[in-house]
Amino acid sequence: MAEAPEGPARRGRRTGTEAGAGAEEPAEAEAERAGRRRRSFQPAADIQGTTVLHDTISDRPQPLPARYFDTKTTEPISFFLSGLEELLAWQPNSNDEFNVSAVPLAKRQPPLHSRRPRTLVCHDMRGGYLEDRFIQGSATRNPYVFYHWRYIDIFVYFSHHTVTIPPVVWTNAAHRNGVPVLGTFITEWTDGEKLCEAFLAGGEEAYGTVAKQLARIAQHYRFDGWLVNIENTLSAAAVGNLPLFLRDLTAQVHSAVPGGLVIWYDSVLKNGTLKWQNELNDENRMFFDACDGLFTNYNWKEEQLQRTHQLAGPRQNDIYVGVDVFARGDVIGGGFDTDKSLRLIRQYGLSAAIFAPGWVYEHLGKENFLQNENRFWGSLAEYLPTHSICTLPLTTSFSLGMGTSTFLDGKDEESGPWYDLSAQDIQPLYPELQGRLSTSCCLQDAWCGGSSLQLQGTIPPGEERVAVRLFSLQMPAPPKLFLTLLYKLEGPQPDDFTVALEVTTWDSGICLEGNPTSLPEPNGRHYPRFLPAPPPGLAKLLAACHRGSHGWTSRCYELELQDCSLRDLSVIVSRQQPSLEETSFTCLLGEVRVLDTASMAASPAQVHNVLASQLWWQEGPEPKQLSLSLTLRWSFPPGRARWFRVLSQGAQCRLGQTAPQLLGLAQGCLFRAVGLSVLRPAPGESCRLELLVEPILQDELPVDPDRWGRLVLVYSAPGSGTSSDGH
Repeated sequence: MAEAPEGPARRGRRTGTEAGAGAEEPAEAEAERAGRRRRSFQPAADIQGTTVLHDTISDRPQPLPARYFDTKTTEPISFFLSGLEELLAWQPNSNDEFNVSAVPLAKRQPPLHSRRPRTLVCHDMRGGYLEDRFIQGSATRNPYVFYHWRYIDIFVYFSHHTVTIPPVVWTNAAHRNGVPVLGTFITEWTDGEKLCEAFLAGGEEAYGTVAKQLARIAQHYRFDGWLVNIENTLSAAAVGNLPLFLRDLTAQVHSAVPGGLVIWYDSVLKNGTLKWQNELNDENRMFFDACDGLFTNYNWKEEQLQRTHQLAGPRQNDIYVGVDVFARGDVIGGGFDTDKSLRLIRQYGLSAAIFAPGWVYEHLGKENFLQNENRFWGSLAEYLPTHSICTLPLTTSFSLGMGTSTFLDGKDEESGPWYDLSAQDIQPLYPELQGRLSTSCCLQDAWCGGSSLQLQGTIPPGEERVAVRLFSLQMPAPPKLFLTLLYKLEGPQPDDFTVALEVTTWDSGICLEGNPTSLPEPNGRHYPRFLPAPPPGLAKLLAACHRGSHGWTSRCYELELQDCSLRDLSVIVSRQQPSLEETSFTCLLGEVRVLDTASMAASPAQVHNVLASQLWWQEGPEPKQLSLSLTLRWSFPPGRARWFRVLSQGAQCRLGQTAPQLLGLAQGCLFRAVGLSVLRPAPGESCRLELLVEPILQDELPVDPDRWGRLVLVYSAPGSGTSSDGH
C-alpha cells in the first residue's frame, strides 16, 4: 500500500499530562474552550458507566495484524483483497471491526430506483488507499475530498486490486448524505484470465462461491454492492457462465444488502473477446440483462447513445454512460468541457457515470482545489438532478471532513491540518447565481469541525433581500419545528444586514401555520418565529440558543404547521434599510438545525461498558514518559449518536485533576487511541489515566457528563504488585 506522505499523525490527538509543571494554565485554557459540552468532572468512582482496569506495564510485542493496522503506529487502516485465494479465504474477524461502516444509508427523495436519469461517480486516484486508508483520519494537508453529494446517486470506489473494499471513511460520508457506495471486483491481463478460468469455467459451485463471498463482504462492511469489471479475454466455458455468475451475484447482493446493486462494466463480449463497445448492443446485452446496470466505456458518439436508448427500452436509466474527466481517447468532452458530454447523455434520457472527477485535484493542483471543485460541479449542475432530504433531524456544521484547524463552539481548538472523511457533515446544495451569489467552503473560520459555509453575494438595487436555498426537503412537517442558525457577517458594515431562516412548503390548500394571526403567503413561504428567549416549557431543550461566541450570532426559531409538507430550507440575507444601490455581503454559516420538537423529549442514553484491549506500551518521547496505545469499545443504543468524542482526562500519579483533551472522533462504539504520552510510574507507585466517551446526538443537543462513558486505567511498573486484567 502507498504511504501517506505526511504520516499517520492523527486529527485532534493530544497527549496526556506531561511531566513537570505548567498544567494549571492549559487547564484554564481548556476550561474556556469547554463551552456547552465540557463541564466539571466528578471523581470517576462516583459516576455511573465507569470501568476500572488495572494493567502492569509490559514490553510485550505488538500483536496486531498488518492487514488491519498500520505497522508503525497500530492505527486502524482500510484494506483490499488480492487474488482469488484471498477472496475465498476471507472471513469476518474481530480485528476488522474498524472497517465496518457505522453510518446507515440515509433516506432521500427521489429514491434510487425512480425513473429518472441518475449520476454515478467513479473515484479513481493513484491506485487508491492513499490517505483515505487511515480510518481515524490523518494530518494530511490539502487532501482530496468530495462533497457534492446532493447531485449524485451512486459512488464507486475504484482500484486495480482484485477486490476493492471501499475505505470505510468514504462509506460513512456517502451514507450520511444518502448515497450508496459500491466496491470493485476486477480482473485484468493474463492473471485475470487465469483467475476467471478458475472460478467461471469451474462451474456453478465455483462461481457461486465467489458470488456468495462478494455479497458477504458487502453485507459485513455495510457498503452497497459491486462494480464488476472483467478486462481480459475469456474461454468459451468461462464466458458461458458469466451471465449466470452475474445473475447469482446480483441475487445474493439483493438478498444480503437492502437496496444493493451490481453494475457491469462494458468490456468483454458474448464470445469472450475483450472489446469495449461504448454502447449497449447485442454483443453485451446478456450481461446487462443479468444485473442492475451497465457502465459503458468512454469513447462513444451520439449515434451510439441513440442506439443504446432504443435497445434499453424501459431500462434506459440503468445505462450509465461513461465520461472520463481526464478526456483520454476520442471523447466528446472532459475537464471543464465535461458538460458537453452530459448534455448529450441527458438528451437521450440516459444515466451518466463520471469517471475520475479527481482530475480537478490531480491536474489543476491542490492549492486552489476547493474553488476549482465548485467551478467543475457548478458547470455540470444543469444536468445533475438534485436530491431532497426526507427525514429529521437535519443538523449540519458544513464540515468537509478536513481542515487547517479544528474548531469547537467558534474557537480554534487545535491548529494543524487534518483529514477525516468520516467526520464530514451533511452537505448542502451549492447554489451559484452568476455575478449575484457564490457558495463555497471557508477553512479559516468555523463554528464546529473544520469549515463553515461562505455565502458571498449582492442584493440588487431596489430589492430588499437574497434567498440562498441550502436544502431541498420532501417530508410531512411535524406539528412543531425547532430551528437554529449560527452565522457570522463579515465585511466593513455587517450591521447593515439581517440573516434569517425561511421554510417553504409544497402547495396545499390545507397547509396552515399554527399561529392563527399569521397565515402563510400564497406561495407557501413561512418565516419561523424568532425566539429571543425560550418559552418556559422548552427552556432546557433550547438552552443552546444563547451559545453564540467568538463573533458568531445564534438564532433560534419555532414553527407550527398543520397538514403541510416541507419543501426547501433557505437562508435570507436582508438589508436593514431600503437602498437603490447594489449592496455586497459576506456571510458565514456555522450551523443549521431543523428538529422535530416532539422527538427531543426522550432523555439521552448512558454510555456504558467501556472496555480496553490491545494495550501497547512503548518508551515515551521524554525520560519520565511512556507511550500507550489501546483500543476502546463501549455500548450505546444504535442510531442515537451521530458520533462520539473521545477525550483524555490526563494521566496522574498523584491526587489532582486536569482538563479533558480531545483524542478524536469515533463513528461507532470503538476507537483506537494511539501514542498517548503518559507519566511513567516510579517503582511501587501506580498512576491513573481516565478516558471519556461523549456521545454527540443526532440533534446535537448536549449530553450531561454523568451520561458519558469512562474508563479508568490504573497502571504500574512491573513488580509493583498491581494485578493485570482486561486483555
